[in-house]
Amino acid sequence: MDIEQVREYTLSINGVTEDQPFGDDIITFRIEGKIFMCLWLGGGKHDMKGNTEPRFAMKLTPERNEELREKYSAVTPAWHWNKKHWSDVYYQSLDEQLVTAWIKESYDLVVSKLPKSIREKYLQYKP
Repeated sequence: MDIEQVREYTLSINGVTEDQPFGDDIITFRIEGKIFMCLWLGGGKHDMKGNTEPRFAMKLTPERNEELREKYSAVTPAWHWNKKHWSDVYYQSLDEQLVTAWIKESYDLVVSKLPKSIREKYLQYKP
């Protein structure tokens, strides 16, 4: 996947919005105002000095993050986020189905923490 495909897929999920509160080099994706993913656009203050490979940070459970990091070298502790709850994903070296499944998994995790009355409108949707 390329950066536009990641962005387009993420925005296709029900209720997802995007903004740039951290600067021009990061797009954050939210559901009901809660961030579930951040897509690095390259350069800027979020450049990791020498590692310019495209990446996004996603929120998953600590157990799931550990599982993915052990299995995939393209999944690492998030650089600018809580490393227990967030992982960086170097998506260009991964299969598109994995990437989209993980984005949806991150979204679903955040949706699961929303109040029940709000959560119900998102649980029925399958992209």
